[in-house]
Amino acid sequence: MIKKNTQMMLLAAMGIFTSAAFAQVPDNDGYMFDSRGVVARSGHDLCWRTTRWTPAMAIAECDGDLVKKPAVAAATPAPVPAPAPAPKPVAEKITLAADALFDFDKAVLRPEGKAKLDDLAEKSKQLNVEVILAVGHADRLGRDAYNQSLSERRAEAVKQYLVSKGVDANRIDAAGKGSTQPATKDGECVGTKRTKALIDCLQPDRRVSIEVIGTK
Repeated sequence: MIKKNTQMMLLAAMGIFTSAAFAQVPDNDGYMFDSRGVVARSGHDLCWRTTRWTPAMAIAECDGDLVKKPAVAAATPAPVPAPAPAPKPVAEKITLAADALFDFDKAVLRPEGKAKLDDLAEKSKQLNVEVILAVGHADRLGRDAYNQSLSERRAEAVKQYLVSKGVDANRIDAAGKGSTQPATKDGECVGTKRTKALIDCLQPDRRVSIEVIGTK
């Protein structure tokens, strides 16, 4: 009977050994595992580490705070809104008959001419003015040098008046073209003598063109 009991105990021991031999023990030398592959714990429910333990061996159930979490993809930054398009330059060009601004053969502004320029100065306040071009012109009667001087003086008179109305002088470019750019066509006004008919015919050539360029 004793021999039989001894045999049974040996068989039981072999079964335990066989079970332990085939247990799925994790491949981690940092912790102590029992035969079931479960981490051995202390009386305070702390995992037993071996002397070979390093933070790289940490497992979530024991040292979760040391386990590297998968990197979270950085949030895609919101697209930067495209800058508002720059305001497009606008231009307003008016051509005023010199006779409406000045007496014949003069460069002093008439009251009617000042009224027209008052209106122009008021309109320019609605723009961010970049430049105002004032160009004086003369008809072909008289010497070229005189006509050039007259056209320049008339353009300058327009500039000075606009400055007196608050327009920045640095924004105004005044120039004279003399009789080099007539508005009348060749053969339209025949004659060389200063007859009233010829003077009236050449009136379109006596002008001041004013161009206001800016942005709204």
